[in-house]
Amino acid sequence: MSVFRRFSVQPIPVTVLSGFLGAGKTTLLRHLLKAEHGLKIAVIENEFSDAGIDTQLLGDEPVQVMTLANGCVCCTIHTDLTKALFLLLERLDSGEIAFDRLVIECTGLADPAPVAQTFFIDEELRERYILDGIITLVDAAHADLHLTQTIAQAQVGFADRLLVSKTDLVDAAAFEALSQRLARINRRAPIRVVDNGRIDLAELLDVRGFNLNASLNLRPVVAAGNSLDRISSMVLRTDVPLDIDRLSEFMNQLLEAHGKQLLRYKGVLNIAGEDRRLVFQGVLKLYGFDWDTEWAEGEQRESVMVFIADDLPEAKIREGFEALGRP
Repeated sequence: MSVFRRFSVQPIPVTVLSGFLGAGKTTLLRHLLKAEHGLKIAVIENEFSDAGIDTQLLGDEPVQVMTLANGCVCCTIHTDLTKALFLLLERLDSGEIAFDRLVIECTGLADPAPVAQTFFIDEELRERYILDGIITLVDAAHADLHLTQTIAQAQVGFADRLLVSKTDLVDAAAFEALSQRLARINRRAPIRVVDNGRIDLAELLDVRGFNLNASLNLRPVVAAGNSLDRISSMVLRTDVPLDIDRLSEFMNQLLEAHGKQLLRYKGVLNIAGEDRRLVFQGVLKLYGFDWDTEWAEGEQRESVMVFIADDLPEAKIREGFEALGRP
């Protein structure tokens, strides 16, 4: 089902902050809210956070909203995310509060998928918000333990950007090994170091991770033999122009059989008889596609697709993709 769409009005950018328990999400949020950036940021957190931004926010009401001294807005929820999102819009439209960006802090054991899907399923929310990026924090000191959990691997796999915390507690070799492991799980996400919650805001905001464009920026990886990680990246490439009907059939079969395993996926495609790139991306079974710019004269036309997924039958999928280029 295709639900990604372009907007005629300026929607509110949304950043989803993910990461395993103790990775430093709340520390990062505190830094974000206290920084002198002049932005009006709304933050949604819930009662399962490691430590709330302000414990006074917790109470019996299902949704509580408080405006901080610098104009940022904190929203603590004891109910579903959709209700909190609509409540913020109601208060924004009434002039009761003001914000131009939203950050959602997921709980340490949360799957980012339902949060991401929220912004594509409800039509009104799609009009008023746009998912800018999923940022995942990784605790360098405890990553080996955390990544034994599939949910922690999934948090890495969903990310548009990976922030590694507590690097002062590990040596250079351990950090390099962790970086290589993260790249094998998610080849799309740049890796950055966060120091006690401090990081350039440009690494958090305007990531445009869900924009339909031709940017892939795949990280090089070092083979790890038989990896124990269930979540991993798979890249498909071909310089043979693709027939759009056969490609559509391939993608439909892939989504039907493995849609729930496809955390994130994106492609830039060379379609036979077409001078423009076809770009697509998706989350699970939700996807979008559009025509991008024309291929430059003399530019190598290559189709590249990257899938970040949970335990895919890689050999079978590669065989099906390679068959697209055969007569």
